[in-house]
Amino acid sequence: MLDETTTPLPPREDVASAPADSPAPAPSPGRTVWLTRLLVVGLVLAAVNLRPAITSLGALLEDVRDGLHMSGSVAGVLTSVPALCFAVFGVTAPRLARRFGPGAVVCAGMVAITAGLLIRPFTNGTAAFLAASALALMGIAVSNVLMPVIVKRYFPDRVGTMTGLYSMSLSAGTAVAAAATVPMTGALGGSWRLGLGLWAGVAAVAVLPWVALLVRDRRSAVTTTGHGEGEGEGEGERTSARASAPRIARSRTAWALGTFFGLQATGAYITMGWMPQIFRDAGVPAGTAGLLLAVTMVMGVPLAFVIPRLATRMRNQGPIVVALGACGLTGYAGLFLAPAAGAWLWALLLGISNCAFPLALTMIGMRARTGPGVVRLSAFAQSTGYLISIPGPLLVGVLYQHSGGWELPITLMAGLMVPQIVLGVVAGRDRTIEDEC
Repeated sequence: MLDETTTPLPPREDVASAPADSPAPAPSPGRTVWLTRLLVVGLVLAAVNLRPAITSLGALLEDVRDGLHMSGSVAGVLTSVPALCFAVFGVTAPRLARRFGPGAVVCAGMVAITAGLLIRPFTNGTAAFLAASALALMGIAVSNVLMPVIVKRYFPDRVGTMTGLYSMSLSAGTAVAAAATVPMTGALGGSWRLGLGLWAGVAAVAVLPWVALLVRDRRSAVTTTGHGEGEGEGEGERTSARASAPRIARSRTAWALGTFFGLQATGAYITMGWMPQIFRDAGVPAGTAGLLLAVTMVMGVPLAFVIPRLATRMRNQGPIVVALGACGLTGYAGLFLAPAAGAWLWALLLGISNCAFPLALTMIGMRARTGPGVVRLSAFAQSTGYLISIPGPLLVGVLYQHSGGWELPITLMAGLMVPQIVLGVVAGRDRTIEDEC
């Protein structure tokens, strides 16, 4: 069942709907294939909608600033809102999943994203714009945390493959939003409000498979438990799982992974929020600047599928961390020295560096052995990480406004890459939080 989040399941999804203390039913193969495909479609569509709320805004940030009369510092606050929401709301995901089930929470998350993206473009002030953005980001936050949980639970024998699939989908959604928002806005008469609002329709499509999964889950629960029988056992399993979950704060690996996640998130959100502006200030046209951001994001499409699969075949993921960090340092050096002359190369290298995100998601699944461990580690690493990343985009905005250029902000970005590499190597060691706790 989709509402059992804390008990590890066998690889087959047809066994997943039965209580742990009862014989597994034997549904027809066709039904098993249908459920598996629906889960895959749901994961892919949810992942596609986890970043357009951010990258579509990054592509039109200057237009939004002018339309809402924002200063550079306020725009910096706006680019920090995603990390703040992910930290604040992401930590609630495990409790919500235990109470309502991960499928229901992800479904509600998709609804929140749709509502926020629909309301946001038609607000008339900065405060209302931020509130609507926060609504969409709240839905993204809980879905962020629960994606590794759902993969670990329903695809335990294909963690690398499924993590790669939804990471690739996330990168594709990010890249398409970055590349298409400016041209679509132009086609709609140049209104940034309509250009941003179109993404609400994409989010609405993602609601459908999760609704179907919830309907199927409810029917399966009634059939299996005899209209409510066995609910006590399910609650007992959840209580036992909570009691056996590791105390994350005692794990050095959890702290290293959370800090690594935070530093890579800092770089990613600075890139998504400010990179088009860096290129525009260097003399690159607005449409080309959006395409450069798209190149950065689209690099994650193939690599987000390859890197998790490669990582799961390695006992230590440190070499991947070092390789990605080297690309990031080279890209920042290029932005500092010749932002316009080598723009396409710098965008490419920073896109490779940003693939630390799917690597971090993969390590979340690898650094815990049990279902409760993955739930706790996912919430801890992502919430801690996004909390760490909050000051980055804001500080870049302040430095940009007061220095009048990008030399200091880019130096900051490159400097943060060094501890990211060190902590990523620590997080990539072959050990689990259960061993440490």
